[in-house]
Amino acid sequence: DEHKKQPKPENFLAALMRGKIPVAEMNVDPKLAAQMAQKSDIALITIGRNSGEGQDRKAEPGDFYLNDTEKVLIKNVAEAFHAKGKKLVVVMNIGGVIETASWKDLPDAILLAWQPGQEAGNSITDILSGKVDPSGKLAVTFPVNYSDEPSAKNFPGVELEPENKPQDGESMGFGRSKPAKVVYEEGIYVGYRYFNTFGVKPSYEFGYGLSYTNFTLSNLKLSSSAFNKSLTATVVVKNTGKVAGKDVVQMYLSAPVKKLDKPAEELKGFAKTKLLAPGESETLTFTLDARSLASFHTDLSAWIADAGKYTVKIGASSMDIKQSGTFTLAKDMTVKTESRSLLPVEKINELKYNVK
Repeated sequence: DEHKKQPKPENFLAALMRGKIPVAEMNVDPKLAAQMAQKSDIALITIGRNSGEGQDRKAEPGDFYLNDTEKVLIKNVAEAFHAKGKKLVVVMNIGGVIETASWKDLPDAILLAWQPGQEAGNSITDILSGKVDPSGKLAVTFPVNYSDEPSAKNFPGVELEPENKPQDGESMGFGRSKPAKVVYEEGIYVGYRYFNTFGVKPSYEFGYGLSYTNFTLSNLKLSSSAFNKSLTATVVVKNTGKVAGKDVVQMYLSAPVKKLDKPAEELKGFAKTKLLAPGESETLTFTLDARSLASFHTDLSAWIADAGKYTVKIGASSMDIKQSGTFTLAKDMTVKTESRSLLPVEKINELKYNVK
């Protein structure tokens, strides 16, 4: 019994924050997988991860990485069902990203369900049966390796001995025996801003998502070639596939680099189409205001838009840009000035790309 092998939490608060211990994964050897493939039309495997407040993720098997049992499960089931000309679908019921690059080519499809709650079964069935066309896009980046994330260099930081150490069996805060100090040094390069700017290839990029149909993006039009208070961009989305579906279109902006370091592009807007029938089109409109152009200048404590050429990029993901256009800003513009509050108590060696 896996539950009996686990140590008991120190107290009620720790038990509450850590949640229930997941049931161990079932061992599926080639013989059992072959028996399943003989009598089943399709294979469904669920990979689960708990995630929540009070417990950090770890770069180890059973957390960010699959454990050996999960790896063998996917491999054996994939081989058995493919030998019968049948398909395997992996459903990820997870609360945060996991490693996918090493195994994603084995299943025929991967459905990211996140942690949808009590309607999970109905929602997943609607997608897999084709009753509903999937239209979600990733709001995070799935890295190839844990170390690809720039925060991995700093997290989880260092442990600090408290003035009054807890006694044996006690805990501090949310189940921690020691407080920790983390100095995050990735600066503005969080998520896709880092991967796109530094050319680090992810397993699945920010904004990625497949559908049972296909879409094209065309006829990007900017309301002006020069920015003056605001600017709009319109693009035509067309369903070129065989089933009805929705698409999530994303607008990114590349800004000129002068005194401030800036990522290659930043998301400035996104929109989902209505349900488009095969062959149907819709025109989406995006608006850029002064704040959309600005970057925060720490020394001046102000949001500033630099003069120069800006590039609007319209795409299906952060790495799948379909249309682009440019406009100019005639002179530097201070959009908003902030008060100097909550200054760091120590120097932070922030990651830089363009400006040293």
